[in-house]
Amino acid sequence: MAAAGALPAEWIKNWEKSGKSEFLQLCRTLSENKSHENVTFRDIQQALYELANHVVKGNLKHDQASNVLSDVIEFRDDMSSILADVFCILDIETSCLEEKSKRDHFTQLVLACLYLVSDTVLKERLDPETLESLGLIKQSQQFNQKSVKIKTKLFYKQQKFNLLREENEGYAKLIAELGQDLSGNITSDLILENIKSLIGCFNLDPNRVLDIILEVYECRPEYDEFFVPLIESYMYMCEPQTLCHILGFKFKFYQEPNGETPSSLYRVAAVLLQHNLIDLEDLYVHLLPVDNAILEEHKREIVEAKQIVRKLTMVVLSSEKTEEKEKEKDKEEEKTEKPPDNQKLGLLEALLKVGDWQHAQSIMDQMPPFYATSHKPIAIALCQLVHVTIEPLYRRVGVPKGAKGSPISNLQNKRAPKQAESFEDLRKEVFNMLCYLGPHLSHDPILFAKVVRLGKAFMKEFQSDGNKQEDKEKMEILFSCLLNITDQVLLPSLTLMDCNACMSEELWGMFKTFPYQYRYRLYGQWKNETYNSHPLLVKVKAQTIDRAKYIMKRLTKENVKPSGRQIGKLSHSNPTILFDYILSQIQKYDNLITPVVDSLKYLTSLNYDVLAYCIIEALANPEKERMKHDDTTISSWLQSLASFCGAVFRKYPIELAGLLQYVANQLKAGKSFDLLILKEVVQKMAGIEITEEMTMEQLEAMTGGEQLKAEGGYFGQIRNTKKSSQRLKDALLDHDLALPLCLLMAQQRNGVIFQEGGEKHLKLVGKLYDQCHDTLVQFGGFLASNLSTEDYIKRVPSIDVLCNEFHTPHDAAFFLSRPMYAHHISSKYDELKKAEKGNKQQHKVHKYITSCEVVMAPVHDAVISLHLPKVWDDISPQFYATFWSLTMYDLAVPHNSYDREVNKLKVQMKAIDDNQEMPPNKKKKEKERCTALQDKLLEEEKKQLEHVQRVLQRLKLEKDNWLLAKSTKNETITKFLQLCIFPRCIFSAIDAVYCAHFVELVHQQKTPNFSTLLCYDRVFSDIIYTVASCTENEASRYGRFLCCMLETVTRWHSDRNIYEKECGNYPGFLTILRATGFDGGNKADQLDYENFRHVVHKWHYKLTKASVHCLETGEYTHIRNILIVLTKILPWYPKVLNLGQALERRVHKICQEEKEKRPDLYALAMGYSGQLKSRKPYMVPENEFHHKDPPARNAVAATVQNGPGGAGLPASLTINAAKLEESTAEETVDKLKEKTQGAVKVINKAANATPKVTTSNGNSASNSKIIKEKDDKEKSGKEKDKEKKEKTPAAIPEAKALGKDGKDKPKEERANKDDKSRETKEKTPKSDKEKEKAKKEEKTPKDEKSKTVVTNAESKFAAEKEREKEPSRERDVAKDMKSKENIKGGEKLSVAGSLKSPVPRSETSESEREQKRRKVDTHSSPSHSSTVKDNLCELKDSSAKHYINHTTPALSKSKEREVDKKDLDKSRERSREREKKDEKDRKDRKRDHSNSDREVPQDSTKRRKEENGTTGSSKHSKSESPSDSPHSNEKEKEKNKSKSSGKEKGDSVKTEKMEKSSSGSKKESRHDKEKTEKKEKRDSAGGKEEKKHHKSSDKHR
Repeated sequence: MAAAGALPAEWIKNWEKSGKSEFLQLCRTLSENKSHENVTFRDIQQALYELANHVVKGNLKHDQASNVLSDVIEFRDDMSSILADVFCILDIETSCLEEKSKRDHFTQLVLACLYLVSDTVLKERLDPETLESLGLIKQSQQFNQKSVKIKTKLFYKQQKFNLLREENEGYAKLIAELGQDLSGNITSDLILENIKSLIGCFNLDPNRVLDIILEVYECRPEYDEFFVPLIESYMYMCEPQTLCHILGFKFKFYQEPNGETPSSLYRVAAVLLQHNLIDLEDLYVHLLPVDNAILEEHKREIVEAKQIVRKLTMVVLSSEKTEEKEKEKDKEEEKTEKPPDNQKLGLLEALLKVGDWQHAQSIMDQMPPFYATSHKPIAIALCQLVHVTIEPLYRRVGVPKGAKGSPISNLQNKRAPKQAESFEDLRKEVFNMLCYLGPHLSHDPILFAKVVRLGKAFMKEFQSDGNKQEDKEKMEILFSCLLNITDQVLLPSLTLMDCNACMSEELWGMFKTFPYQYRYRLYGQWKNETYNSHPLLVKVKAQTIDRAKYIMKRLTKENVKPSGRQIGKLSHSNPTILFDYILSQIQKYDNLITPVVDSLKYLTSLNYDVLAYCIIEALANPEKERMKHDDTTISSWLQSLASFCGAVFRKYPIELAGLLQYVANQLKAGKSFDLLILKEVVQKMAGIEITEEMTMEQLEAMTGGEQLKAEGGYFGQIRNTKKSSQRLKDALLDHDLALPLCLLMAQQRNGVIFQEGGEKHLKLVGKLYDQCHDTLVQFGGFLASNLSTEDYIKRVPSIDVLCNEFHTPHDAAFFLSRPMYAHHISSKYDELKKAEKGNKQQHKVHKYITSCEVVMAPVHDAVISLHLPKVWDDISPQFYATFWSLTMYDLAVPHNSYDREVNKLKVQMKAIDDNQEMPPNKKKKEKERCTALQDKLLEEEKKQLEHVQRVLQRLKLEKDNWLLAKSTKNETITKFLQLCIFPRCIFSAIDAVYCAHFVELVHQQKTPNFSTLLCYDRVFSDIIYTVASCTENEASRYGRFLCCMLETVTRWHSDRNIYEKECGNYPGFLTILRATGFDGGNKADQLDYENFRHVVHKWHYKLTKASVHCLETGEYTHIRNILIVLTKILPWYPKVLNLGQALERRVHKICQEEKEKRPDLYALAMGYSGQLKSRKPYMVPENEFHHKDPPARNAVAATVQNGPGGAGLPASLTINAAKLEESTAEETVDKLKEKTQGAVKVINKAANATPKVTTSNGNSASNSKIIKEKDDKEKSGKEKDKEKKEKTPAAIPEAKALGKDGKDKPKEERANKDDKSRETKEKTPKSDKEKEKAKKEEKTPKDEKSKTVVTNAESKFAAEKEREKEPSRERDVAKDMKSKENIKGGEKLSVAGSLKSPVPRSETSESEREQKRRKVDTHSSPSHSSTVKDNLCELKDSSAKHYINHTTPALSKSKEREVDKKDLDKSRERSREREKKDEKDRKDRKRDHSNSDREVPQDSTKRRKEENGTTGSSKHSKSESPSDSPHSNEKEKEKNKSKSSGKEKGDSVKTEKMEKSSSGSKKESRHDKEKTEKKEKRDSAGGKEEKKHHKSSDKHR
């Protein structure tokens, strides 16, 4: 301290000299330092204490000290008091010391200073003993007693006041004073003076007076202005706590069990609090119940609420129910005893009523949330306060136009919250008040409406753009506050309102201004969180669910209206809970969908919006599996929800944006399950169906205009979709979802396989792929028909951008762009039409073509980037773009469809006329509607007709530049199929039809370099790969495509005239496939009608083979897809009986195998099987389908094969049906390339006498050669052949023959019958003398055959009979044909007959044959899976009719020998002349065989061999049904043997082949006749003529 250092020892030593002055100086400076009052005060105390301390210690004399102190006293006014304090401390210190001297020094010092400090101060501060020793008091003991008495009198003795009961006059006067009429100029000051006088006069108790003032105030609450100042001024006379104690005492009085605190007391307390006359903390402690009790009560309520919920969700049995009810009654009775008042809440209510929000808020803060406002009076008081606060703002912006409203007077209270004039003011108090109200705003619907209207007005202002940046920030804050209020107050309050539809609509008025993201967020909070925040809401939720269950249990189609009303009522206040339950029911029971959708018509707009949210939430539920347990199908809950979505969004005006965005988000995340929803929504809202089950009539209607589509194209007559499709369109455009959804779907298609597919079952992956694809097609169709041209063009980028930047698959990209091109062209065309008014058709066409060029030129440039440059060597970008940009609408007018619909309308109109019950005005309306529709349809038909004509004109002009064929025609077709046909034919059903039509159109237009033949051949030849790689729906579309292609082919096949007219002179049917530039011209190069029929037969065979292969793989996808395809092509395939039977057996086997394993395949197979049986009457035997024998020989030499699938010149095509069949697509393509080069050379040689045939597949080549050789040999050396055969052991040649032809074995399988029939044929062609014999023998062999048949005698027998029954008409036709052919082709026929017999049938050969037959029976069918034996047997039956060329062991040997000898004699001479030629041919054949064997991969050799067998005979007779399978190994060996063996073997083979080919004829009898005729001719003509014939036939070839 400064003072401690201020009295150094030197000062004391030299006190007189310098110490005194130093000390004085110190005290002076300390006194003058006013800045730090406290510090100064302590420093002076310290200095004086030091000084006195020196005196006590004896270092300084007391007189010296007293002198200096007398000077110091003057420095400060309170210096004497400071000095007294110092003495007090020294008194205590010295009294404790034992040294007497120090105490004496102290006493002397005080005595010396008595004149400086007054006695009274010292008496207060010094000890009584010290005072006594100083002589200031006489006796310390007396002094002590006296002070005790005074204290008692002061603090403990009650003053005697006049209490009320002792003398009441003063109080009476007081009451009169307070109760007088206060309306005059009486002021509180005046009254206060009177009160003071009364207290003084009558000695009244001031506390009692205050109490009376409060009592009177309670009774006269309207005089706040008088009483409040009165109490305030009265309080100046009392202690501050007094008022609070008196009020507390009053409240205590009412805290009895049945006490009821009067509201007047609460009000007085509230006003006093508001004027700060008392503190809330002081009063709060006097009120009951205590806060802990309130908390307990709140917890108890929550527990009770939960119990109620539990009871509602429990299933209670009826016996238990009655007990429960009784218990509940008892409980309720107990509850009726009234608990004491909650004074805190009473005070709170009063505070709210007087507008003291601050104090009210602090009381509410002490309680659990919403506890206070859950008491209705408080909620209503708070609502009233809010009403008052928002009044001016509401009057300004909230009152709806035309509404008066009842103004609310504001509180006559300056301390109430300030009224809100602007939205900013709401933030200060109102939002806060509302938050304290919470769900209990429900008590005041009017306030609810006002708040909502303010919200609406705010949103209007918020969304207008005219605000400055600062304002914008403020508005943002206000907006978030508004959302909070909505979440915490408005929605919960709606829940507690009793089905108030108006409030719901009012709220929607504000909600619809929020973006859906905010709305859904609010609904989510409301549904998942709000209900758990408050016991009341917990109960409401449970009751709602209970009620919902009640309604849903009783909902049926019949009571939709009453149930709907109940649902409506329930939904007004608790939509989220109700819809959640309803949706859960729909997911379980999809039959509820229709009644539920119908019953939702009583909902409010808000409820519809909530429903949309609930649907999305249900869809997005992460706990639900989207697949069924088998992982192959989409879960039924998802399917039900999707169809509910579609129905509900169509029927009611629900906003779609959220749902669409959800689907888009799922796609972005790579999940395509939810496309199901989009599919349903578009289907129901726009009426655009995507179904694979369309009938051909519907498909046809779909190729017309919009009106025809709507009338005839869909299953459901979806009417009135105009509004709903408009809504869907608006939702897509407003949220920019149209194109993104398309692109996402297009990209997701492949994503399904490579991303989603992963672990999933192939069946499911296919389903998802189809769903994705179908939805894309449907959605694209919707956009195309509903978006305006501008909208569409604005949104869809150009084709190269779509493909290269967005990686959209080409088919999808063109699908999206196609409508744009169409719009573009039509608008350009309209422009040009307006520009100059030329009305001639030519002018119009010219303008149309110009507009096409303008629009399509950039597209031609754009598509170049889509493929490698070498693609454009074969097809032009223009052709590519034309193909992809046209639709069926552009190619053909569906006149039938238009007529059908118009007729329907006529029938309808007639029905309307006949309807007696219909009121006339309705009749009139309906008729008008029908007439209008009819006119529309006719107008549309006319318009389409003109359009199609223009398009065809355009194509005619374009066609020459379409196919450049810089490489080969074959390559061109490959590109065309690969880039155009195949991708598009599986895009949609209409596209499938379009592709088939387009191929036909390109053919009809005589497009250069387009080989129709090749194209069809490639399409029909190898369908296995295409079928196997399709999804289910793609298979269906592919089937449609094949069906349309087959329809065209069948039409051409059916009638020579049609064929000549539509194909005869067309470049597409040229059989010479030069690289380019060859127009045809030469009739010989055209495929003639009969050869075309062979080709068609070959195609049918191919289809059968592929089908059987797929059916036998055992693969789910193969079997399913081929069954779908087969079902689709049923109208045109199978047409040939034996093929149909082969298929039927195979399908039957599938039915048996899959019945237990894969029920869906079983169902498909059964369905197909039934349909196939019903088609049986329309099937024809093979020789009716095409004439087998003769044409073969004709065509043999004529063809060069350069097409990939054996599509080349028909001769080879037809002849070598087998060729193609065996080779797979790739092999064929390679072979083609090699062969095309050879082909040209061969053409030149073709005219030579030696018949050379170049073919793509060695097998078929050898076949054709064999036939030729047969022909030659037959003509020249029949006898030789016979001799040779006789010489060689029968078994070997036969084996070889089989080997070569792979056919014999299967044929043998077919049955002894065949053999017999063959023998008969063999016998017939004998010398003239024997002709008659032969005829007779025909019958006998038949009989013998029937006897000899061992295995399937009956069926063969039936077949035989059929043959016999064959009408003579057919025979005549056959004769004519054959006679013609004889002339052309030398004696092919005659030879055929004679050749059959030569093989001597020794026993050994017979037995071998039998063995082979058995082996074959047990063998597997071509597709390498085992075939059931009975199938084989059946096959044998069927084929028996057509293949009668096996040598049969059935005839008696003697007969055989006779026949053989005669035949041999004839043939010997000829054979010698021909031996040389034969040899050459054989070499060629070997070469061909070896090549083909090398080329054809092992696995296909088996197939090929069996087919080879078939083709030899079938060049025109369909080879055996594909389900007969040869032993491939044996065949191969046999083939090799046959190749290497000498002439004899070759000859024998030829002869056998000849037998086969001849056997192809329909009926034996016919054949026999023909053979005999031929023999006659041959004999008469003589050897020379035969030779001539032969040469001519070679040339012909």
